[in-house]
Amino acid sequence: MLNLKTKLTLMLSACLSLSTVSAAENSDDANKLSTAEKKSGWKLLFDGKTTEGWRNYQKDSVSDGWKVKDGVLTRAEKGAGDIITEDEFKYFELSLDYKISPEGNSGLMFHVTEEEKTPWRTGPEVQIQDNVDGHDPQKAGWLYQLYKPAPPRAGTEEEMSKPADATRPAGEWNNLFLRIGPDRSEVVMNGIRYFRFNKGSADWDKRVAASKFSKFPKFGKAEKGHICLQDHNDLVSFRNIKIRKLADDGSAPDPSDGELAIKGVPAFPGLKWEGWEAVNEETGKVVPLRPLVVKSADDSGRLFVATQRGMIHTIDTKSPKQAKLFLDIREAVAPWKKNNEEGLLGLAFHPDFARNGQFFVYYTAEGMPRKSKISRFQVSDSDPNKADPKSETVIMEIDQPFGNHNGGSIEFGPDGYLYIGLGDGGSGNDPLGNGQNLETLLGSILRIDVDQQANGKNYAIPADNPFVDRAKARPEIYAYGLRNVWRLNFDPKTGTLYAGEVGQELWEEIDIIKKGGNYGWSVREGTHNFGNRPETAQEKPIAPIWEYDHGIGRSVTGGTVYRGKKLPELDGMYVYADFVSGKIWALKYDEQAGEVTKNLRLSTSTVPVMAFGTDADGNLYYCVETVKGGEGIFRLEKE
Repeated sequence: MLNLKTKLTLMLSACLSLSTVSAAENSDDANKLSTAEKKSGWKLLFDGKTTEGWRNYQKDSVSDGWKVKDGVLTRAEKGAGDIITEDEFKYFELSLDYKISPEGNSGLMFHVTEEEKTPWRTGPEVQIQDNVDGHDPQKAGWLYQLYKPAPPRAGTEEEMSKPADATRPAGEWNNLFLRIGPDRSEVVMNGIRYFRFNKGSADWDKRVAASKFSKFPKFGKAEKGHICLQDHNDLVSFRNIKIRKLADDGSAPDPSDGELAIKGVPAFPGLKWEGWEAVNEETGKVVPLRPLVVKSADDSGRLFVATQRGMIHTIDTKSPKQAKLFLDIREAVAPWKKNNEEGLLGLAFHPDFARNGQFFVYYTAEGMPRKSKISRFQVSDSDPNKADPKSETVIMEIDQPFGNHNGGSIEFGPDGYLYIGLGDGGSGNDPLGNGQNLETLLGSILRIDVDQQANGKNYAIPADNPFVDRAKARPEIYAYGLRNVWRLNFDPKTGTLYAGEVGQELWEEIDIIKKGGNYGWSVREGTHNFGNRPETAQEKPIAPIWEYDHGIGRSVTGGTVYRGKKLPELDGMYVYADFVSGKIWALKYDEQAGEVTKNLRLSTSTVPVMAFGTDADGNLYYCVETVKGGEGIFRLEKE
């Protein structure tokens, strides 16, 4: 006769099995690699159909206790035993989804060798368990008895008093990411980094010596070994088990289809900038030039360049010897050196600029409390190369809780409305939950009419904005679910709105922004789980058209669709970059098919790219930080 505990276990197993089938049926993309993943070296360790590539520890095959059904690999029956990969891995990145039963326990081990009776005597284990009702004090995502996450930097007093917990409840899918590299190793749970470590370091050895593993001389010593999924006598399911081998230097393959023979060269060598010197004469400190916006406003042949410090210059492209100071609002702008995501961040010219002389600036205001301002300025009546600094009209002020994730990109759309790209307000992990909150402007792209005034504001709401009739939603919002939009751009031919969306720990993305769209942050990062907030929004998250992981780059710089004439091989391609790696790519997106067909690398240097821009003829430029005036703006040309 079955005792109560056994009956409960069988009931819970049945429930989890049913929910596993249901979840798998609703996930058509499970156990597949995206185009970007394939290009960057990821492989499937589980095909969703068989246990090929796995075997039980010290055995030749997989036991019947492991079942494959509906795209899910489940430890379903007693005596299933630990399973390991047939292949061994040295440096790698591993990503998997797991679903644990109530009170359940399992584990993910790496660098396992088969010299001992059990795999945990050689291979370190990342814990998997139900963090709510599980019985082990070592929580899911902890490196067993060795490393655990620090408390979160923001949250309730109780949350900040104990290690971070990003897991989702028993019966729901969690994503676990493990990197083992020569330079750094790390564990990330549902997109939130728990900790970093270096296997074999002095700190590692000290922790091992203080753990139960000190009794086993071969523990953690192997430089390569098997991946192991643990049988801890509890029901646990896995899917989307993916791995990427890393080179001995820790690098990953570039996700490109080849290289274009296009290089970057200084656009205006020898250029002098009025009002800027590379070294402050009074302090002797270096003052870098940080151009963030390059664009034309009319057919005058001028380029307008906005720098983060609060200055806007004009460059006569026919005789580019000196950049003339057009507007200087440094005293009103928060200095970027205090928080490098603040400052003058956006510049847009009214569609009728040639007639009305109006332009708009997005900047972080100096002083506290923190605010972002979108202001209108007017060109001087007496000099077309000068703006009137006293003409400022503040169109909108936005409270900013932190000094990062200010967004700041502003563009006029083909419809004549102003689009404003905002971040989620900053810090990390979106502590205020702004990304999915339509009651705040943060974490959104706004769309406003600057030619009208209504309801006591210096702007009006377009009647067809998507949330004008939704209770409590801010009517300015055009799209939401965004972490930190770093550069918006409209395709000048099709009017399609592209956005570079900067990720947090794992994924960078390129989005096509649609009216009313939800782009997932902060319940998702790209197409992947993030944190453990429930998905409550009415709009289903829209996947990016392209994403790349932090083995490739760490901060996307959104670019522009090339429509110039000098580089026909780039026609219709979205040119973008990664600020950290300095790589520049050209992405071909088929709008009708809704898919990326090509991603090509440009033959440029690896200097961090801050922004892209174009002139009136569609020629493409990019900006970099510099102390040499002639090397702040580059143009693309054939090699």
